[in-house]
Amino acid sequence: MKKKTEDRKILTLFLTFFKIGAFTFGGGYAMIALLENEFSEKKNWLTKEEFIDMTAISESTPGPTAINSATFIGYKIGGFLGAFAATIGVCIPSFLIIYIISLFFDKFLSLKYVGFAFKGIQVGVIYLIFSAGIRMLKSLEKNLFNSIIIISVITIMTAFSLLAVNFSSVFYILICGVIGLMLYYITKIRKGQTVRKVKEKNDDIP
Repeated sequence: MKKKTEDRKILTLFLTFFKIGAFTFGGGYAMIALLENEFSEKKNWLTKEEFIDMTAISESTPGPTAINSATFIGYKIGGFLGAFAATIGVCIPSFLIIYIISLFFDKFLSLKYVGFAFKGIQVGVIYLIFSAGIRMLKSLEKNLFNSIIIISVITIMTAFSLLAVNFSSVFYILICGVIGLMLYYITKIRKGQTVRKVKEKNDDIP
């Protein structure tokens, strides 16, 4: 019975990621909103906090965000087989579509209706990315550190865009990660000092 349930979960992972891979335009960023809807809201397999952590890991590790997300979610839910099923599921639609298009690429691009369709899709992709960002922002813990990071990154990105400064988004992720680690160790050191002072104070009491 347990094996049957696990097999069904693996199949569900494969079919869900196959569907998302087939109908998501715009890459991993556009896929985030659909992943959250499927796994956090519909199936309740991931909490809001776990989903935010998954997104951060997928963005900061090498490789496409879509595949990283599929592997992470699949492994968390179904172990190795879950990771394998989710990754294969999200890759197959893109592979098939790109392969078919490559067979008649020049003719495909020359179709007027295809050009208009992609213009409409671009607008939809912007909405998906924006809505995913808003949802994650609402789910983020409200504290001073997070507020400072968000405001700083938005301000710097806006300024660099207006000034045409070329600065990769990878560096934003790395810098914020380093700042987060620094804050963690500073907090840990302070807690250690506080505990030591309390212990010394208790030892001095006769």
